[in-house]
Amino acid sequence: MKEFAVYTGLRILLFVASLITVMLIWSLFTDGRVSAIWPVVIAFAVSGVLSYFLLNRQRDAFARKVEERASRAASAFEQRNAREDTDDS
Repeated sequence: MKEFAVYTGLRILLFVASLITVMLIWSLFTDGRVSAIWPVVIAFAVSGVLSYFLLNRQRDAFARKVEERASRAASAFEQRNAREDTDDS
């Protein structure tokens, strides 16, 4: 699933970029002391909001691929059930 790998990779990249940015800004305001948890929490929230807007095309492509696979699986399931029903008769 290429779409999954692309979307996940971009989400990770966006989180890392957000974390670096938040840690740099945090260190400017706290004289170089950066605690571990708050920059991670803030970067997680920022990257989540940014990914909603910036990764819309990749998310849609991934969703379409998942929908196609689910549709094929449902169709195959229905065909197996129909064959079983005709075999039992």
